[in-house]
Amino acid sequence: MNTINIRSLDMDARGVGHLENEDGTPGKVIFVEGALPGETVGFNPYKKKASWEAATMGALVKESSQRIKPKCPHFGVCGGCSMQHLEPNAQVAMKQRVLEDNLGHIGKVKPEMVMRPIYGPTWGYRYRARLSVRNVHKKGIVLVGFHEKKSRYVANMETCEILPPHISAMLMPLRDLISSLTIIEAMPQIELAIGEGVTAMVLRIMQPLGDGDAEKLKSFADQHQVQWWLQTAGPDSAEPYYPAISDLHYSLPEFGVKMPFKPTDFTQVNHHINRVLVARALGLLDVQKDERILDLFCGLGNFTLPIATQAREVVGIEGSTALTERALENAKANGLDHKTSFATRNLFEAKAEDFVALGKFDRFLIDPPRDGAMAVCQALIDLGKLAPELRPKRIVYVSCSPSTLARDAGMLVNEAGYIMSKAGVVNMFPHTSHVESMAVFNLP
Repeated sequence: MNTINIRSLDMDARGVGHLENEDGTPGKVIFVEGALPGETVGFNPYKKKASWEAATMGALVKESSQRIKPKCPHFGVCGGCSMQHLEPNAQVAMKQRVLEDNLGHIGKVKPEMVMRPIYGPTWGYRYRARLSVRNVHKKGIVLVGFHEKKSRYVANMETCEILPPHISAMLMPLRDLISSLTIIEAMPQIELAIGEGVTAMVLRIMQPLGDGDAEKLKSFADQHQVQWWLQTAGPDSAEPYYPAISDLHYSLPEFGVKMPFKPTDFTQVNHHINRVLVARALGLLDVQKDERILDLFCGLGNFTLPIATQAREVVGIEGSTALTERALENAKANGLDHKTSFATRNLFEAKAEDFVALGKFDRFLIDPPRDGAMAVCQALIDLGKLAPELRPKRIVYVSCSPSTLARDAGMLVNEAGYIMSKAGVVNMFPHTSHVESMAVFNLP
C-alpha cells in the first residue's frame, strides 16, 4: 500500500497530500477520506484523474494529535457529519484557514483583521433537519435518518448526536410508528423544525391517511410532545395537523424580537449560534438611529427586524413574495412595521438602476444563499460610475459559501473600491465541513 503525508483538509474534510515527482517536487494531489493534517496514512484510490486521485484511508502510520474518537457510533457511514474525528477547536481553525485561502486564491483579497470565530455547543445543536424514510423490505425494517455517505441509501441510525437529545431518543419510536401506518410506502421524508417549546414534524405524504393512522399520529404526538404537520405537495402545502394550533417561533432576546416561522421555512439550524451571529452582524454594521438600511436576501426578517430596533428605516428585499409577506407579518407582530418595508425582487438580476430607484441607504446587510450575490456586487460596481453618492458606506456580508464570498469580495475590493476591514468564520454546523462566515466592507 502506498503512503502519503497529509498537509491540509479540503472543503469536504478530506486529507490533502502530494505524491513526489522524481525530482522531489510536489506531484499529483491525493484526497484521502478520513485523514487529518500531520498524519502519514496508507491510501486506496477509488477515482483517478491526470492531476489528482480520490482515495479511502488504509493504515494510519502516524496519527495527528488532534484526532479524537468520534462520539457517534454511526460516524463514517452516516453522511450527516464528516469531521467528528477532529477535535472541535481544530475544526474551527480549519474552517478559518479555508476562508482565508478562498479569499486569497479566488478573490485576491485579504482582510485587514481576522475576527475571532463564532462557535458554541458542538452536540445537540441541530434544530432543523430533513430525515429520509425508507421501508427496507429485504431487512424487514423502516429506516428514519440521514442518507449514508455518498449514497441514496438511508443510514441505519438508532441515535444521532447532533440532533437534540429528545429527538435522538425519538428515532426508534418513530420507526415503530411509521411501520404501523397504512401509508408507509407513501411517506418519503420527515421535516424537523424545533422552536421554543415546540417540536414540529412535517410528514411528506403522497396519499391520504388510512384507517387508524390519525389515531396513531395523535397518540404519538401526545406521548412525545410533538406537533404533526402534513405536507401533500410542495413546501407551501404544509399545514398543522395535530395539535392544530401552532406557536412555532424562535426569539432574539437581545433585540426583543420573536420570530414566528413554519417548519418548511428557511431558518438557521443552530439557534444558539444564530443569536450570536445576529448580534455580531449588527455590531459590525454599527447602525445609527437616523440611518436608512438595506437588508438584501432578507428571508423572514432574521436581520431586518433587529436592525429596525436601531435604525430610522430598514428595507428588506427577497426573491419570494410569500417570504416578504411573512416578513411584514413578523414586523407587525413585533411592532416594527412603522420602521420596515419589504419588496420582492430577483436579486440575481440586480442592476445599478434598481438601487438608484430605491434611493440612498447608509449601510447594506447581505445574506445570500450559496450562489452568493454576484449581481448585487456588479450593481455596486456600476453604481460607483452611475451615482457614486448612493453607495453604502459599509456592507456586512453574511455567507454560507467561502468560495462565493471570496468571488464577491474580489469584486467589491478590486472593482467597486471597498476595503475589506474584517472577516471571520461562524461554526454554524459543528462536525461538518460546512463553512459559514462574515465579512465587513467599508468605503475608504
